[in-house]
Amino acid sequence: MRKDRKFIPRIRFSSQLFFVLLSIWAAAEFWLFIGSIGAGNPENIWPKPGGAEAYLPISALMSLRYFFLTGDLHEAHPAGLVILFAVILISFIFSKSFCGWICPVGFISEMTGEFGRKIFREKLKLKLKMPRFLDYPLRSVKYILLAFFVYAIFISMSEAALKVFMDSPYNLIADIKMYYFFAEPTKTTLIVLFALLFAGVIFQNFWCRYFCPYGALLGIISFFSPNKIGRNETSCTDCRMCTKVCPSSIKVHKQKYVVSDECTSCMSCVAACPVKETLNVKSIRSGKKINPYIVSFGIVVIFLSVLLAGKMLNYWESSTTNEQIIRYHNKRNSLGHPRSVKEIEELNKRSGRDN
Repeated sequence: MRKDRKFIPRIRFSSQLFFVLLSIWAAAEFWLFIGSIGAGNPENIWPKPGGAEAYLPISALMSLRYFFLTGDLHEAHPAGLVILFAVILISFIFSKSFCGWICPVGFISEMTGEFGRKIFREKLKLKLKMPRFLDYPLRSVKYILLAFFVYAIFISMSEAALKVFMDSPYNLIADIKMYYFFAEPTKTTLIVLFALLFAGVIFQNFWCRYFCPYGALLGIISFFSPNKIGRNETSCTDCRMCTKVCPSSIKVHKQKYVVSDECTSCMSCVAACPVKETLNVKSIRSGKKINPYIVSFGIVVIFLSVLLAGKMLNYWESSTTNEQIIRYHNKRNSLGHPRSVKEIEELNKRSGRDN
């Protein structure tokens, strides 16, 4: 690794760790929020952290489509939409960089993979790798999941159905139901989570590479990114260090520009390249190089700036009242996922929303 780029991995790790700690803080705030609901006093409910809505991407996608259809910003989970916009923006500018620099799940996936690498490859000398005949079919799973959500939200739901669903008690406390999904997991949930964790130890980035529909969406968006990692074919010595260090198993040494739905702009290849001016982040249109440190800070600054803008424009706090939260929280086990406008309207009536 060249001295002028040795800080890139450290900056990325610091960025990931920062957002993990931010998520832990939001989780602690949400835990206090849930605990205060049980007292049943609307005036003493702990403020709900907007950052928790980052884990409601489906609701955010619904809000996005609703905005496209009506021009109105729904206020059930506003922070979720702001965060989704920030994620899409930085993924368009710097190719799926959210996954490699910000996403806490991506960080955990990397760390479990690194743990597995040290045990299986370094200590046991085992080279465990997903066979190619399984790798490609499994990589399609996340796109199948994404296609399902796109069909359900953007094709099958009318504007009326979308509006009624977003106003439904089920959606208004979707974050609370998500909390109990992990706080009070079923046996099946635990088995699935431990299976994914174990698979992530054996195969690096198992969840992100094969099952994350969010990553699939950002991978598609990244194809349109004007800035990508470019390789100078003239100065390249074909040492293949770039390919060896790539956590996404991309054959960087064979590409003029890294055009891949798996590239997270982690710049591990840029930092590892021993030949000066051979690997750089470049503008595809002009070929102009972008300093990797500018990219590093740009990703974080753009993301946080969008979140700050959402707060300053007063589009961050949910409009759901504390009285509604208490009422729906107490009935949460009866709030199943509605499947039609008629069912949603009936659910609204049973929960007392029309009163």
